[in-house]
Amino acid sequence: MMKSKADEEDYWNSSKFKAFTFDDEDDEFSRLKESKLAVNSIRYLVEADDDDDDEDEVEKVSWSGEPVGSISWSVSETAASNQKAEREPAFPKVSTDCVSMTKSHSGYSLSSLFKGKTKGGNFQSFSDSPSDPSVRLYAPELRKPKSEYKDYVSDWSPEETIQRMQQGKVVSLEKFRSLHDKLLLLDYAVNAHDGNGITAILIYLKRTLSKEVLFRELESRQTALRHLIHYLTETRDHVLLLELLRALGRMEDVALLQYKEHLSIADENKRRDFLKGCLKLPFSPEDCAHVQDHYTLLERQVIIETTDRQAERGGKVEVFQKFPRRASIVNMPMITTLYYCCLYHYTESEGTFSCPLNIRQTFKISEKQYFVTALAARAKLKAWSDVDALFTSRNWLGFTRKKSPLSFQRVVDILQKNSAPTQVLQNYVALVDDAELRISLAQKHKCHDIVINTYRDLKDRQQLLGYRVKVKKGSAEERKIDELLNNPQIRWKT
Repeated sequence: MMKSKADEEDYWNSSKFKAFTFDDEDDEFSRLKESKLAVNSIRYLVEADDDDDDEDEVEKVSWSGEPVGSISWSVSETAASNQKAEREPAFPKVSTDCVSMTKSHSGYSLSSLFKGKTKGGNFQSFSDSPSDPSVRLYAPELRKPKSEYKDYVSDWSPEETIQRMQQGKVVSLEKFRSLHDKLLLLDYAVNAHDGNGITAILIYLKRTLSKEVLFRELESRQTALRHLIHYLTETRDHVLLLELLRALGRMEDVALLQYKEHLSIADENKRRDFLKGCLKLPFSPEDCAHVQDHYTLLERQVIIETTDRQAERGGKVEVFQKFPRRASIVNMPMITTLYYCCLYHYTESEGTFSCPLNIRQTFKISEKQYFVTALAARAKLKAWSDVDALFTSRNWLGFTRKKSPLSFQRVVDILQKNSAPTQVLQNYVALVDDAELRISLAQKHKCHDIVINTYRDLKDRQQLLGYRVKVKKGSAEERKIDELLNNPQIRWKT
């Protein structure tokens, strides 16, 4: 039912708490005094001494306006507690018959809560429960797993420690001081196939054991030994790695490890001298041959580089002017060195270090490797006579013929990449054995004579007629096709 405006005004005028009006100065002043009094009372509660019995009594009122501790307040609080307990059945119920704890009857004050004391002056911690069971507080008890109460330093066995490491938990290895426990740790880590765990245990053993004991125990544990060698290699601890390999009697590995140190030497002369000293190391026969070739190659590269640098600065050698050098030849691979010599020193006599044939014989380069390298170098210089000489061979009767360790298809590709003219290309396209492949290469590189001659040899009149359409009208190729088609001596396929 809707109330009239007059009824609403009567309600507010008759209420204990009056509504705010701009003209109600007395009510505003009284409310201000009550607020100030309440604030001062809170300050007194906090700052009051425990033995001060002359505290000002402040009347406490609930939100409904009823004094705290009155009968009506107790009834409403009891009803609210029952409703809350019904809504939240997960928490234990508290007895509703508890005596109302007003300031005058309670043994606790606001200041005592901050100081941890009762009104009587006796110290009482928050964990101490009140003597009255009716006011006992309930809270859920959160317990840690039983395993968390173990001491990290002294309670874990070697097997449990490895299991925790696999789970990514924090462990301490310092408690394992005896050699037996340390080796148990390593064995459990190896059996668990945990590479990270094995490396962690090996780092601990490397720090806490002498080299002699560590090397002796690892000799019978090959998996852990491989992990340690890999770890020392990655961390570049070459001193300890050399000692380990020597203790194990692996002298070839010691020699290879020392040989790899040449990579850190930048100066070519110092590197050459270092490689010369490596020739005395106990390499295997195969590795010894490689080290000897490396030293010989570097020695030649230093000599060639010094000579060519002077010739390039002098400006008297034509090939250096047409094709300037892009980089130093020192420390380059063997095939790169051969290509360089075929490019700049192809015509030199075999007695010089830079002669390609001398390099081929010294380093035992195969015929195919030498042929491909020389072909690419001479084709780059457009030295087609030198290219043709690579294919020319003589038999025991003195006849010459073209021979190649490569397929002629590969030869055509190399020449085409170096921009060989059509007249040069068709000489080698014609040497391709397979007819279809020969026709395909000839059409690709516009070698019309090769296509026409191949169709003539195949006696394929239809293909020749079809190819006549592709050539330029009035050209020499078209006239040649017409002569072949009108030749009565050729028996074409039907």
